[in-house]
Amino acid sequence: MKFDFDDLKNTLSEVSLVDWIIVGGIAVALLVGILTFAHFRGTADRQIEAQTTIGFQVFLRGVTLTGNTSPINPGEQTFITIRNVPYTNLQVIDAKIDTKKAVMPNPKGGKEPFVLVDDASQAFLYDMIVTLIDKNAKITKDGAVVGGNKIKIGLPVTLEGPSYKLNGTVSDVRVIQPQQQNGQQNLDHDHGHQHTETQTQGQPQPDVNKQEQNMG
Repeated sequence: MKFDFDDLKNTLSEVSLVDWIIVGGIAVALLVGILTFAHFRGTADRQIEAQTTIGFQVFLRGVTLTGNTSPINPGEQTFITIRNVPYTNLQVIDAKIDTKKAVMPNPKGGKEPFVLVDDASQAFLYDMIVTLIDKNAKITKDGAVVGGNKIKIGLPVTLEGPSYKLNGTVSDVRVIQPQQQNGQQNLDHDHGHQHTETQTQGQPQPDVNKQEQNMG
């Protein structure tokens, strides 16, 4: 079959200038998209410096509990949701729970003019600090990334288990050193070198009887 250049010329001459502009714009957009995607993937890959284990704490404020046991305990797993996006089950290595406190003058005097006491006006309300471990965190120049989200102080998260679904915020983030991954886990704080260690016994539990007395 012989190719007719005259027919092709006539066909192209029938295409308006507007059509040529539209076709050119689509071609440029596709080219820019391909180059941008390739550059983004390359940049993202270069940003990941390491994959390691991190520990981070979640502060749960004003948890309402009327039972006699804490809903979250060390050694268990809790499902974490980050920015309303479900992530995965993480290991709980520590969980502290305490009643709401109030400040009052120290009746015994002494060096401390004020003391903290259980707040009878906020019965059944507790504050909790839950420490979690993630062994698949990615470390970038901007910090640790978990489930595609940067884990930073103030990040809203949800912890969920068989009997609870609680909203909290990240209150501390630490990279677990290799030597810390054997035996008890802890978070090494730069200020004061304080440690949060795994507790399997002695976990404080809500005292419902005391709270009922507070309510009269």
